[in-house]
Amino acid sequence: MSNTDIKEVVKEKYGQAALQVKAGGASCCSNKPAGIGRCGDPITANLYDAAQAMQIPEEALLASLGCGNPTALAKLNPGETVLDLGSGGGIDVLLSARRVGPTGKAYGLDMTDEMLALANENKRKAGVDNVEFLRGEIEQIPLPDNSVDVVISNCVINLSADKDRVLREAFRVLKPGGRFAVSDVVTRGEIVPEIRQSVLLWVGCVAGALDENEYRSKLTAAGFEQVEVEPTRIYRAEDAREFLSGQGIDIEALAPQVDGKFMSAFVRAVKPGSTKACCGPTCCN
Repeated sequence: MSNTDIKEVVKEKYGQAALQVKAGGASCCSNKPAGIGRCGDPITANLYDAAQAMQIPEEALLASLGCGNPTALAKLNPGETVLDLGSGGGIDVLLSARRVGPTGKAYGLDMTDEMLALANENKRKAGVDNVEFLRGEIEQIPLPDNSVDVVISNCVINLSADKDRVLREAFRVLKPGGRFAVSDVVTRGEIVPEIRQSVLLWVGCVAGALDENEYRSKLTAAGFEQVEVEPTRIYRAEDAREFLSGQGIDIEALAPQVDGKFMSAFVRAVKPGSTKACCGPTCCN
């Protein structure tokens, strides 16, 4: 598929997910029917605790298609400016806005009109003023150079067909010493072509995933330092069977081949330029 084709498929899928939430359902990485408040796959389930869920509208939680919880793992300080790449229904933007406080700012960037409409509705319901949702693509961020302190994202960069450009753009908009702190799906070892080439799985958070070492290399090539990839969930054969069900794939043949090779991870890096910058376990967790 061309980059344009991938982008259009992703946009259509995420637009449908937003409409599904507004109709009273839940979005989902897999193509299985989603019940209220839950998803039919192991990647997006149980990412936010009860305390976080109480801080945001239910529709923001139902619209989450993430694979992690970057707001729980990244250190956010009062007064900072945060940018969420692929903000969807706004869950991580709203949580970030509360953590940076009224003197800070949280931006959400999304290319899907339906998700932006849902996010702005969730912003209104949450009563949070220091939030702004922007329409645009993560490969071309509509913000000036050196304008944000932290870039977060939740299972979105893997969906881009031009990840190098995304990482260069994240580097550009970060201030010197700024932090890159995203949750993403990554792989470990060789992945069979049947998984890599499936459009359904690309939209379902899996096929576009980078190998963990390639992710590190691309971040370094973009100019980042202190690069770390920390697994948060490693998916086993049983998870694969559940996720691949209904995808028209020979589950029994493929599930053992993906055992332990897909994982959600917290990916950290720092834009050089400040001696105070730190993204190790003692200051980013």
